[in-house]
Amino acid sequence: MSREPALTTTSYAILGLLAVRPWSTYELARQMDRSLGRLWPRAQSKIYEEPKKLVRRGLALAERGSVGRRPRTVYSITPQGRRLLADWLREPGAGPVLESEQLLKVFFADSGTTADALATLHAARVWAAERNEDNLAAARAYLAGQGAFPERAAQTLLVGRFLTDYYCLVATWADWAATIVVGWPENPRDAVAAADEIAETVRRAQWSETAAPPPDRQTEERPQKDR
Repeated sequence: MSREPALTTTSYAILGLLAVRPWSTYELARQMDRSLGRLWPRAQSKIYEEPKKLVRRGLALAERGSVGRRPRTVYSITPQGRRLLADWLREPGAGPVLESEQLLKVFFADSGTTADALATLHAARVWAAERNEDNLAAARAYLAGQGAFPERAAQTLLVGRFLTDYYCLVATWADWAATIVVGWPENPRDAVAAADEIAETVRRAQWSETAAPPPDRQTEERPQKDR
């Protein structure tokens, strides 16, 4: 008798969406592309199998119906699913995993040409600007009181700020790197790192030695409320 595969981060991502509201598989796929695709892109390839797995485990319900002549299945979260999602949220979770083909090409730029490296940096700048278009549109919608799921604006704000700073980081870095690479000789193997830029990188990297960590609600002292 085969055992049901363990829940993955993708499973919990879909549970989180179902906790917001019921969705059909088509709607889940669109929502994955619209929001979670920027945070957890691998979820999109699992969109058709994960909800069924959640149903088999009693974490979601599947209600079959139709739109015209087309069959339609809408998934909703169960009380057990909400409890398991809450348990998962109690754990801090793993940090980001950086995956960038452009950054990898810059790292091995000495096996190509300076023109290649500049083209890659230009593409990185374009990528950041294009990705930020939807991000900026969403931020403006929330500012105007027209954002999707306004009851979740507080949570969306935190993720939106991360994406805003991330896209800005990529664009700013690409601009800076291009000013360096444009001064390289035609063969990147002959490029020399400037001492002042290395020193500036050291200065920037020292932020973790001086910056105060964010407050930990589990350990910080909380004032007692008057009874």
